[in-house]
Amino acid sequence: MAVTTTKGINKVIFSSSLGTLIEWYDFYIFGMLAKTISAQFFPEGNDTAALLSTLAIFAAGFLVRPFGALVFGRLGDLIGRKYTFLLTLVLMGGSTFLIGLVPGYKSIGIAAPLLVLLLRLIQGLALGGEYGGAATYVAEHAPEGRRGYFTAWIQTTATLGLFVALGVIMAVKGNMTDASFSAEWGGWRYPFWLSILLVGVSIYIRMRMNESPVFAKLKAEKKTSINPLKESFGHKGNFKMVLLALFGAVMGQGVIWYTGQFYAQSFLENTVKIEFMQNREILLWGIALATPFFVFFGWLSDRFGRKWIMLTGMLLGVIFYRPIFGTMLKDADAKVWMAQQEKIVEQPSKNPFIKRDTINKSAAAVVIVQTKKVLVFNGDTKFTRISSDSIFKGIDGFSSSLKSDTKPVYADKILPASLKWKFIFLVWIMIIFVTMVYGPVAAFLVELFPTKIRYTSMSLPYHIGNGVFGGLVPFIATLLSTTFTSDPLVGLWYPIGVAALCLVIGALYLSNMADKNVND
Repeated sequence: MAVTTTKGINKVIFSSSLGTLIEWYDFYIFGMLAKTISAQFFPEGNDTAALLSTLAIFAAGFLVRPFGALVFGRLGDLIGRKYTFLLTLVLMGGSTFLIGLVPGYKSIGIAAPLLVLLLRLIQGLALGGEYGGAATYVAEHAPEGRRGYFTAWIQTTATLGLFVALGVIMAVKGNMTDASFSAEWGGWRYPFWLSILLVGVSIYIRMRMNESPVFAKLKAEKKTSINPLKESFGHKGNFKMVLLALFGAVMGQGVIWYTGQFYAQSFLENTVKIEFMQNREILLWGIALATPFFVFFGWLSDRFGRKWIMLTGMLLGVIFYRPIFGTMLKDADAKVWMAQQEKIVEQPSKNPFIKRDTINKSAAAVVIVQTKKVLVFNGDTKFTRISSDSIFKGIDGFSSSLKSDTKPVYADKILPASLKWKFIFLVWIMIIFVTMVYGPVAAFLVELFPTKIRYTSMSLPYHIGNGVFGGLVPFIATLLSTTFTSDPLVGLWYPIGVAALCLVIGALYLSNMADKNVND
């Protein structure tokens, strides 16, 4: 029997979305703090190797998501949606909290990264079971003709989880010194500890939820699957749909998602060299302004079909990624900044970030002052941050002030306001691509598979596409960039290539159905 009413749907969406948001928050704070974590859980001496190792652990959580999809998808199709994604929430919250308790490498040596890896794998397994349950649960409550719109609310949770993670990190970081935040038992651990409180609230709410009416009816009629794995992947027709979902839609969706919201942050921090807080602020604004478009494109897919909206998002990423990332790299180039400063030395009042008495046209350095931070351009593409009470007395005095700083921070740029908003706009554009591919995908996946094996069937292609192809974007792109150093944009060829392949397969083989009865 088809669902024809929206009664109670808001409660369903809120209950499902809150838990899913918290799980994404738990999963993503690790990636948001990758650079800081790398210094704590790996030996000193090679920052690049430590960062790559941390990104590899981050990626490991993605690689096991398909296994979580199989384990929890099977449970969801056997015992129900509600209790399965309640279990995944407990596992996710517990492992996140425990990551915040693991001592650093200096204290317990190689056991530190190994423990973090183990907990990260548990996170990945839990997330592998969460999304399919939440998306299926909402879809099975949604009336026909509006499934794209209602499931799009679940789609916002991944980005909102990232938004909350960024907000919490910035709130903690903004209220302590860099040293306090980055210490072994410093402020970077607080976002992990907060997880246990958030999970407790979500568990209470989810305990009060009812089972999906469609699944409850199926169970009452004793029509549930006896072997969801065999029926999902052993039957040729259904397995064909699994492969088509993966290679014609979710694979490309995954790389677009993680390029716009994860590699963008990594690129701005490690390649463009934007200061920590401003980097997160740029991403935070981009996410906040783009998030409503998840619901918009979900709604649009109910009217015009899912296929072309998703494929258009992939096409735009293929075309515009290199120009967008190239623009950010060029606009933040220190040599360009130097030329700009030389042009306005005679009119310093037009630039609030420059103090006239710190500029020496014949000097080899230009000092840019913003709030309490001083950025010093030292003649190449590096900046050094020193405290604002440092005294600039020509090059000799400045050099001695640097020597007295035992741990200078290099390549730490703070963009002027106009340039910051340009970067926010560019990130917003990339997240719009994300909303196009991600907004309709839950409804698309739900509509491909029958109720009794839906949890299992839709979870596997989703988590391979996102967990493997998408989750590897930051690691592979960073690895390519550090290997082929002549092209700072070389890392983008991985998501561009995957998205292009998926675009071709999807255009040839996907249907453009806007809705289908999922209550079978």
